[in-house]
Amino acid sequence: MPHISFWTVVSLVYYSLVAGAIVHILRRPREPRAMLAWVLALLLLPGLGLFLFAAIGQLKIDRTRRKRHRRRAGLARMLPPRNRAEHSPQLPADNPGLANLVHIATRLSREPPTSGNDVTIFHDGEAFFLALRLAIQSARSHIHMEYYIFQPDETGRAISEAMMERARAGVRCRLLLDAIGSWRLPGSCVREMQSAGVQVEFFHPVLPWRGRWHVNFRNHRKLVVIDGETGFTGSQNIGDEYRGRLARLGPWHDVNLAIRGPAVRELQELFVEDWHFTTAETIDPAPLFPDPVTCGPNRVHIIPTGPDLRADVMHHLLFAAIAAAKHSIAIATPYFVPDSAMILALQSAGYRGVHVRLLIPSRTDHRLVLCAGRSYYPELDSAGVEILEYDIGMLHSKVVVVDESWAFAGSANMDARSFRINFELTTILYDTVLARQLQDEFDSLAAAARRMRPRGADDWSFAQSLAIGLARMASPIL
Repeated sequence: MPHISFWTVVSLVYYSLVAGAIVHILRRPREPRAMLAWVLALLLLPGLGLFLFAAIGQLKIDRTRRKRHRRRAGLARMLPPRNRAEHSPQLPADNPGLANLVHIATRLSREPPTSGNDVTIFHDGEAFFLALRLAIQSARSHIHMEYYIFQPDETGRAISEAMMERARAGVRCRLLLDAIGSWRLPGSCVREMQSAGVQVEFFHPVLPWRGRWHVNFRNHRKLVVIDGETGFTGSQNIGDEYRGRLARLGPWHDVNLAIRGPAVRELQELFVEDWHFTTAETIDPAPLFPDPVTCGPNRVHIIPTGPDLRADVMHHLLFAAIAAAKHSIAIATPYFVPDSAMILALQSAGYRGVHVRLLIPSRTDHRLVLCAGRSYYPELDSAGVEILEYDIGMLHSKVVVVDESWAFAGSANMDARSFRINFELTTILYDTVLARQLQDEFDSLAAAARRMRPRGADDWSFAQSLAIGLARMASPIL
């Protein structure tokens, strides 16, 4: 019997795993560029490609989707019924593009927009932090918080102390954090909150010894519900950097919303669903859903998205928004890694004569993502899309304003991870006053930004062209 070396066995096992991974990719068709990028990574990056596929590939998306659907179906039977017609908004009949967007958003989110809301927009991190802390301190019944990042710094400490104080006073406090995003939060802080009566849970923890080793499907949502009456959502996490307190990052720009009115019920249902998915805990819905009352004039649509939905919800909504634009589109995003379809949509708007402006920060914690985004500048510029890079601090806002008449604001970036992999939360504001507030802030930031004049590949240095090319090739899996 011929002798088989140890390394021969290892090689056979390794290439068997690679072949299995490629078969898995081919049997679950998705965006072709992403499929090709994963196959190339598996073949050209020995060891590393297989590790990355195991860590951030799509191996468990079907299982996650099925589990989420089972939990959602069980939860739906427990929630109190609602009067949908009472707070259904009357939208302008003279804008068919907007009517189409509302129809698509309602069909994809399974919920219609609501009227009778009072929405306050926060552009300043300090003002938002103060409003959030005061709302927590005034809670009478319950506090529900859900964040991607919760830092153990002065800001995180202030929020946790406020929650612990209310928990000791008998207020039911639940805090849901993403296990990867909040990995810096030490166990001592968690135990201190738990000992004070705050329930702390972590979404989708990585526990290799229990078979949970996948780091994808992060909960990137930011939402707070106080007493079922006041809600907060947007793009800001809990930490000193989000208040502009870290010198290396400079001023920090986010957009957050405080909401009172019928839309708060949508935020509450989303939190309860995420909590139930994470813990399987059955929550008594009676104290969580007070009868909604009219609080203001604003029309709001709460749009949760995630890998548990088969449709690419954000893709469809952005396509509808871009197609509906008549005069202008203003997009602010910290991470811009579009696919070919999104590029075509933006180019089409530019060719139609719509004034399209794209605002992206040049100061970023993900240089590879910035390089990938810059690779698309020439083709967008050729269609008349105005590209601006913001240098003064970190632009973390995720905003789309169309015709200064309606707008998107939320947690989703313009990249494949937000579109297809992460759990995100976006609010559509069908309100001219609110849209103009967001447009004014965008114009202020754009005035301080640099207009980019993209160069052709022949104008780049060898190192620049190589870096941009590699980043673009990797963009489907960033």
